[in-house]
Formats: sequence, C-alpha cells, structure tokens
Amino acid sequence: MNLLLCSLFREKKRRRVVELTEKMVVDGGSGRTCEWDGRWNHIKKFLERSGPFTHPDFEPSTESLQFMLETCKILVIGAGGLGCELLKDLALSGFRNIHVVDMDTIDVSNLNRQFLFRPTDVGRPKANVAADFVNNRIPGCCVVPHFKKIQDIDETFYRQFHIIVCGLDSIVARRWMNGMLLSLLVFEDGVLDPSSIIPLIDGGTEGFKGNARVILPGMTACIDCTLELYPPQINFPMCTIASMPRLPEHCIEYVRMLLWPKETPFGDGVVLDGDDPEHIQWVYQRSLERAADFNITGVTYRLTQGVVKRIIPAVASTNAVIAAACATEVFKIASSAYIPLNNYMVFNDVDGLYTYTFEAERKENCSACSQVPLDLHFSPSSKLQEMLDHLTESASLQMKSPALTATVEGKNKTLYLQSVASIEQRTRPNLSKTLKELGLSDGQELAVADATTPQTMLFRLCFTS
Repeated sequence: MNLLLCSLFREKKRRRVVELTEKMVVDGGSGRTCEWDGRWNHIKKFLERSGPFTHPDFEPSTESLQFMLETCKILVIGAGGLGCELLKDLALSGFRNIHVVDMDTIDVSNLNRQFLFRPTDVGRPKANVAADFVNNRIPGCCVVPHFKKIQDIDETFYRQFHIIVCGLDSIVARRWMNGMLLSLLVFEDGVLDPSSIIPLIDGGTEGFKGNARVILPGMTACIDCTLELYPPQINFPMCTIASMPRLPEHCIEYVRMLLWPKETPFGDGVVLDGDDPEHIQWVYQRSLERAADFNITGVTYRLTQGVVKRIIPAVASTNAVIAAACATEVFKIASSAYIPLNNYMVFNDVDGLYTYTFEAERKENCSACSQVPLDLHFSPSSKLQEMLDHLTESASLQMKSPALTATVEGKNKTLYLQSVASIEQRTRPNLSKTLKELGLSDGQELAVADATTPQTMLFRLCFTS
C-alpha cells in the first residue's frame, strides 16, 4: 500500500512541477537572498542520488528539491506543542509554502514547551505568532497563519494542499479533519480517483507516550477505523461528585459543575474561564475546602487548572520525537524518495524506550470511510434515547451531539437535534418514544450529523425480534 502511495504522489507531483532554473535565487523579502552556496546540500544527498534504502522506483533528480521548495503546499493543523515543532522541522527541511491553522491564543503555561512563543506574546493568536517567528528566522520560508477553527474553513481551502499534518490535542478535531479529506475524494463509477487523495499525517502525544501515523484517505485505515485506540474522555458520575467524593478531581469537578453556576462568583452569566487566573484561584480555594471536609489530599492549583481545562499532560521531548517522525513522513511522501510509514508508529519512554510499528487495517464497515450505511440493530420497541446513547457511547462511534433525521411517509423528519435550542425543545419528546411510534421501519435509512465530521453519515435500521 505504501508503494502505491509513493507512485500516486509521484504522478501528482510530476503534473505540478514547473520549469525552474537550476540555481534558485529568491528574494526573502528583506533585501537579501534566501539562498547561499551549500544551503541544501544535506537535502540533495537524499534526493539526487540513490541508495540501499530508497524507494524501488525512485529516480534521483533535481526536480524533487524544486518541487519541495517552490510548489509543494503543506497545511499544519495546530500551533501548540506539536505544531511548533512541526513548523520548525518542515521549514528547515526545505518546505516553504506552509499554512497553519489554530484557534487558540497563547497562555503563560504554553511557554515551557511551545518554543516559538515568548512572554510578550501571551494573549496573541498562536498561529500568527508562530508564523511570524518562522518567517523571520528562516529566510525564504512563507508560513501563512489562519486564526480560526478548522470547521470555519470551507473545502476549497483544504483542496489546495498536497499534504496535511495534524498536531492536535482533540479527537473530535482529528475526526472532523479526517471527514473533510474523505469528503474531498472523487469516485468515478465507484472507482476512487487517485488525484483527489490528500495524504494526512497525524501525530499525538500524552506525557511520555506518543504516536505518528500516515493516512491515505479512501485507501488505508482512517481515524474512525481505529477509534477504539483513543482513550475515552473520563467523566465522573454526578452522584459520586455530589455525595461521595474520593479523589481530588471529584472535589474540583464539584466546584466546577455545581458551585460555580450556583454561586456565580463573578456575576450572572459569567462562564468559567480556564485561562483566567482569578477564576482558577476561586475554584482552587473552594476545592480545597471541599477536600478538607472529606479528608481528601492532593488538590493543587496545577491539578485544578488541568481538570478545568481538560489539559493533557505534555512533555517537550516527546513532542519533539513525534513531530520529527511526522515531518520525516512528509518529506518521504513529498519527495517520493523513500517508502512511507505503513502506517502506525507508537512511542513510549515511560520506562526505558520502546517503539513499535504496525499496519492499522481499514474497517469494512467504518462509518466514515466505508461508503456503505452502517447497520443499527434495535427492536421496534426501543426508545429513540437508546439509539442516541448507542451513538455516543459506542467505542467505534463516540459521537458528541448526534442529530438524527429520516424520511417518514415521504417527508424529511428531524427526530432529534440538540445544537439548536428551539429544535431541541420541540424534538425532545421523541426521545421517550419507541422507534415504531416514530414511524420508523425495518431497513429505514437514518441520516446522522455530528460535530465529529463535516459529512452526514448514513445508517440502516435493522429491527430485531
């Protein structure tokens, strides 16, 4: 499969490579040239000569370097711990046309590992600051920032890139990006058009553990094919939080979920802001008081901030390792010089050092990439709430706020929609109705929209006795 990936990308690249002079002298925008003798010698050693580890079909030439420097467009999603490392690695590897998307602003807590930022940058958009830093530091590189959510950008924007690299800390955002690239695929008579494929390189870290993977949308396992590999978000039972706390996290969640809306310490309608030190300090103090009442130790300011902001522990060295692996895969695919990762690499240095590579297999019934409706098995007497619970709790689906619609008696009917308050109120009674009472039948197709994907997913209802 990875041999095919290189062949497909090589053909794609040949179509887009333009005639360039052998000696490229480009103005970096500051009155100085961005090239000097020997600047790309280390890259040329990989691209202009063959070797025992090169791709079997690799043909050494100067075109690959020209493509990387002048034509190849890379999109980096995320400008945090992984994103900063990725931007640095890609820019120093010879990629000049880079875009970066990030919706966050810089917090003081970011400065210990997100090395493109300085204390004077606190409060500014991560994407903008990261782009400015790389552009000023690396002559000839042009990083274009986009300070917005990935969901706020249309498909025309994503279609322009050769490779997309994700350095995200959100499974929902990963799945949405995965769905976007799947929606860009073109099928002719049921056959996938290879030129519509945009490779996705995904990296993730948690403390001293991380992973890197290469995804060829429509051909290899996608994010949703391996959803079971991602740990579910930990949610504590409300009864435990309110009545029988045993952990410091229970005390913090009690203050966050129950005391904050009840006492409104900063005024009515003020939402708890995890980046506001005064808010965190208030939660911290009240959490200490509750912990003392139940003889619980371990509540700290850092833990309070982590629980409130759902912070994933980060280690700079792990980010560096995973970003380097992802950047290497980008180089291999863009140059077609080496066989890419096939297709999932895990890294762990909690105790010693351990890496392992395996091929994640594509699921034939994947709800995202299989192109066929997924069967939902319920009895006619099952409540719609049971179906909703299945969509959110199933390890292979893990939806966040699914909206269900179906065609009933020739008309499109919204069964339940949570994101719009007026429609949620109108459709809420449906949750307690049986599937039969809602007019649904065996073999009925259901359309489900969710925040985890830009696509509407199709399911087929299969009645059980």
